[in-house]
Amino acid sequence: MGKKILVVEDDPLIQDFLADGLSIEGFEVIRANGLAKSFVEIQKSPPNLILSDYQLLDGTAFDLLAWLKARDIRIPVIVLTAYASIDLAVQAVKNGAEQFIPKPVDLGFLIAMMRRALENVRYQQKDVASKLERERYSRDPFLGESPAIQELRRSAKRATEANITILIQGETGTGKGVLARWLHKKSARSNDAFVDLNCAGLSRELFESELFGHQKGAFTGAVSNKLGFLEAANHGTLFLDEIGDMDPQVQPKILKVVEEKRFYRLGDVIERTTDVQIIAATHRDLKKLAEEGQFRSDLYFRISTLRLRIPPLRERLDDIPNITDRLLEQLGSDMKRDGLRISDNARAALQRYSWPGNIRELRNVLERAALLSDDGVIQITGLEFEAPSRQEPAAQPPATNLTLKEIERRTIIQILEAEGGNVIRAAKRLGIHRSSLYSKIREYGL
Repeated sequence: MGKKILVVEDDPLIQDFLADGLSIEGFEVIRANGLAKSFVEIQKSPPNLILSDYQLLDGTAFDLLAWLKARDIRIPVIVLTAYASIDLAVQAVKNGAEQFIPKPVDLGFLIAMMRRALENVRYQQKDVASKLERERYSRDPFLGESPAIQELRRSAKRATEANITILIQGETGTGKGVLARWLHKKSARSNDAFVDLNCAGLSRELFESELFGHQKGAFTGAVSNKLGFLEAANHGTLFLDEIGDMDPQVQPKILKVVEEKRFYRLGDVIERTTDVQIIAATHRDLKKLAEEGQFRSDLYFRISTLRLRIPPLRERLDDIPNITDRLLEQLGSDMKRDGLRISDNARAALQRYSWPGNIRELRNVLERAALLSDDGVIQITGLEFEAPSRQEPAAQPPATNLTLKEIERRTIIQILEAEGGNVIRAAKRLGIHRSSLYSKIREYGL
């Protein structure tokens, strides 16, 4: 709970009384003797709570509340006043004050009100975070109608009916985590915990501590018992992301969990049980890793009873319009820019690109273009692709019967496709000014 308090009070004696009393209680106190100074302090470093006298030299606490509201700055404000009345108290609450307390102030009562206000803020933040988390992971992992995504949809629905280990395979950025959360939400375990752990992001020791938990004294720094993810996810779902990067020394322990639902905390002699469904995901070829001895073959066979492959975006280019529209909705909400749209030529350029970073890259490209758009319409000139290489376009059949204009038209198309529709880079490769390339694009109806 944050403890930075801004005291807005023009009476030096009362200001000292409040500041000293709050400091003794462990609060960090910032002072302001009026509205102007309070505005400066808020913009410099927003406090967790504002304690303001009603009547100030340069205005009232209501002016402060209006200033905060106009800037959508959400800080609880407790108003103190020597002119208490029911009407003024009602007006204060309507204007957004957290509390309206008459002077003289009982410091103990005031501090209790402040702690309650700060606790309310903390709960509100948790609610907002939970809502955002729910919205984030309520995304549809099956956007589109391509044969590949329809097959994934059918297989995933069957997977929710079975209480078995599931392996999700897919390239980076395809949405493996989104699919894992969808599977949990649709399963019989949906009312219990979903816990995810990235196998590639931690050292072996830290990974084991996070997954299995540890007993006090198990290693240097283990000053207390720690509950592991396996116990936290009991009766729910454990998502092991990037399992192909799991340390080989941990793999036998995971195999024991998959086969027997049993494990030991680090430094403990008591064997524990867990009832979790494991969903694993990887962008690597586990079968090949197992054949090469880099991944335990027995673990591979146990976790791959049911495999779900998320197709890369380049295998379902026809789904890009649907995915683009949904991403623009999300970006519009995140950026507070409703009605984001994309032009037809920009949309076509998206379908000509190979998308090595898949949906994650598509979102990044759209977000960057939306930020640079003045009118909310994404144009082809605003698209910046991160092509993995600068390969020359594939050779075309001999053009012995083509006119010079047709050869020029084909060359422009090839270069534009190779550059993902980026006119600036294409013009540079063609050795002409971009205004000339724009003229050619219009001339050839591209």
